[in-house]
Amino acid sequence: MAIISSTLLLAILYPMSTLIAQATAQFLYHSCFNVRGNYTINSTYEANLNLVLSNISSNTQVENGFYPNSMGQDPDKVYAIGFCRKDIKQDDCLDCLKNASRVLPQNCPNRKEAIGWYDYCMIRFSDRSIFGIMEVNPSMFMWNTGSVSDQDGYKRQLQTLFESMRSEAASGDIFKFAARTSLAPDLGRLYVLVQCTPDLSQKNCSDCLTAVYGNIPPVVGSKGGRTYAPSCNYRFETYSFFNVAYAASPPPPFLASSPPPPPPPVPITGKERKKTQTAVVIVVPSVIAIILTIIICIFLSVRKPKDNFETVEGIESVDSLQFDFSTIRAATNNFSDANKLGKGGFGIVYMGKLSNGQQIAVKRLSRNSQQGDSEFKNEVLLVAKLQHRNLVRLLGFCLEGNERLLIYEFVPNRSLDYYIFDPMKCENISWEMRFKIIRGIARGLLYLHEDSRLRIIHRDLKASNILLDAEMNPKISDFGMARIFELDQTEGNTNRIVGTYGYMAPEYAMLGQFSTKSDVFSFGVLILEVLSGQKITHFHDGENTEYLLSYAWKNWREETTLNLIDPTLSDSPITEMMRCIKIGLLCVQENASDRPSMTSVVPMLNGNLDPIPTPKQPASFMQSNVVSSKLVQHDISSSVTNNEASISELCPR
Repeated sequence: MAIISSTLLLAILYPMSTLIAQATAQFLYHSCFNVRGNYTINSTYEANLNLVLSNISSNTQVENGFYPNSMGQDPDKVYAIGFCRKDIKQDDCLDCLKNASRVLPQNCPNRKEAIGWYDYCMIRFSDRSIFGIMEVNPSMFMWNTGSVSDQDGYKRQLQTLFESMRSEAASGDIFKFAARTSLAPDLGRLYVLVQCTPDLSQKNCSDCLTAVYGNIPPVVGSKGGRTYAPSCNYRFETYSFFNVAYAASPPPPFLASSPPPPPPPVPITGKERKKTQTAVVIVVPSVIAIILTIIICIFLSVRKPKDNFETVEGIESVDSLQFDFSTIRAATNNFSDANKLGKGGFGIVYMGKLSNGQQIAVKRLSRNSQQGDSEFKNEVLLVAKLQHRNLVRLLGFCLEGNERLLIYEFVPNRSLDYYIFDPMKCENISWEMRFKIIRGIARGLLYLHEDSRLRIIHRDLKASNILLDAEMNPKISDFGMARIFELDQTEGNTNRIVGTYGYMAPEYAMLGQFSTKSDVFSFGVLILEVLSGQKITHFHDGENTEYLLSYAWKNWREETTLNLIDPTLSDSPITEMMRCIKIGLLCVQENASDRPSMTSVVPMLNGNLDPIPTPKQPASFMQSNVVSSKLVQHDISSSVTNNEASISELCPR
């Protein structure tokens, strides 16, 4: 039998009131209205406000979690509403409203109208009547930063659930609430909740839910999201966030003090007793069999480590590339430190040798990284379909328990950054080698953008992701963050910014807009790094630290471009290097439309496209401050909650 861990047991036994007390330290979002004006301190309006809020948080008579109240006479009359999620007990609901009634006037001092939301309750007040009126502004939304694999299937499932739940909630009488649990397209669980204030008509509730459902932004593949408005709310997650008993039909009554008494026993005749005994003989063994089946399933699921990828759509198409874990473990000498080649953002890379003598490179993804899961699936399904001499070749993958391994061709000369940024090693890499590397990267990008059967945006092109083979031919690697475009698609948008600062185009780093021109920007940075022998984020001019693009532009404008070139290249052909500097500056233009495509860059590098356009000042969104060149995975946001990986965007209207 499975043993429940002490941590899980504590979580089960932890009082809901304690959780709510922790969750009500600050609002998820609150809004202080300007249009209604302010009230005077110690005025009649303030006294009425304090009284009405106090009445709401101490009202134990209401049974549907909805607390409308008013106090006073015009023009000092105050209207207020307290509203709790249906699955919250009354004591916890009132505790939440009591805290909200205290915090909201503090956050909106002297305002005549305000609203605030917690996870479990909402409080609002105004100097106008707010009862029975459907309002969707102000509204706010939040979304979970985790992503799902089957985005279209997930979206369809949510749409189907929402439509049925909207009808159920809108047709409610005492309650206007619906909750569902469902099997998600990725075989996980999906939890969805909708709720309106009970004072709305059926049509108004339906219209309100439709409005807030449409307010959720197009966060592609997000695992969860929520949106709140004064009259209704909607939320979906891949984890349980409500009392699942309320997802049953019919739901139990809100805040029920005790179950109804059982009906009185009915005398059983001899004939009925025989039928009952027969039913027991049939039913009891069936129930026992079902219970035993459930226990066995739980036991097997606990014994066998969960494999997150065996059911991933598309993995089956590359099953022929799958290796046994024991084979890879033997090839890498049990992943010994002596075989370690380096460490990336999502795992360690090891050198190995198969039994047939073939050398391999093995990327062992971190066991605890959800981002590693996403990277693994992306790279297997994507790189297996790409074949080009300037792209690293995927030989296969391995799945066993929690182990996720990617097996590549072995590239003996490590990565580009190993040479060009080392003061000693850079002397051994001539301009001929560097120019060969630049042109090889350009050909690889051209293949990704135009010549493969898929249009691929790499999104993390940098020196450490350029591997060098025995002849110093470059191979673009690390496709975990790449995105596939339709052949007629020109750009995309995302709320999950991934990549490395310095190499990211400004429109992508700040707005989440990416395209082939985003990779062109990164390629321009690479050209300037290869020429100067210095990193984009750690460029040094003597004792001064500068931003490489600003320094390159300044020297180009002042015709002192030789200052930019690595001193070890002093005897190299200046014409080729000047042409590369010009192309590099063109690639890092601030506006994406001013950058050339790779179909133009390759002929430019080969000297087959003259004259080369004159560059303008490059992007300067990162000036001369030293910027950390760490891996970036963040979402554009205005605020982040403390207890979940969600991001809120505020939409007062």
